[in-house]
Amino acid sequence: MSGAYPVLHLGSFGPARPDPSTHTHKPLSTTARTFWGTPASVAEARRFVAEFLVACPAREVLLTCVSELCANAIMHTASGNGGVFTVEVDCPRDGVARIAVTDEGSTSVPAAGALDLMAEGGRGLALVAACTSRWGYADAYPGRTVWAEACWPVGVPSPGQGRSRGRSRRDRSPLPPGDWPSGPAA
Repeated sequence: MSGAYPVLHLGSFGPARPDPSTHTHKPLSTTARTFWGTPASVAEARRFVAEFLVACPAREVLLTCVSELCANAIMHTASGNGGVFTVEVDCPRDGVARIAVTDEGSTSVPAAGALDLMAEGGRGLALVAACTSRWGYADAYPGRTVWAEACWPVGVPSPGQGRSRGRSRRDRSPLPPGDWPSGPAA
């Protein structure tokens, strides 16, 4: 996997086609691991993601999502028939973390239907869609990558914050010293 995920414009019941002109940045921090397509691997994948996202404000949300996506890979794709799936975690910038699960493929397409609390199943992607900032999928030969992204607010410095106190306006000028206008400093 490349570490960059396609941007998807979400419809009312799931993602639409990716916009290939977006998401060209490189992630700041990323890790991936491949697991056997067995139910025991879901807990292993959760531990893997938990270790990477130790200080992440969206850790619990993304742990829930990785559980759902791994379970889906095992239940609904060739990964669960003696195959494998790969989990990738990355934090591309402050305030954003993503998880992605790449499976070995199936004929179905991921879709988040209406959340039916009385249903016995079928809530996984609806839950992922409800608790993340966005989610989507992309074909990944021979399978598919389903990803979820969580965002949280990050502090933005106030104007002037981080500069030394006591400097004159002239000291902060973007002009080199020889290009300063004559006259008293304002």
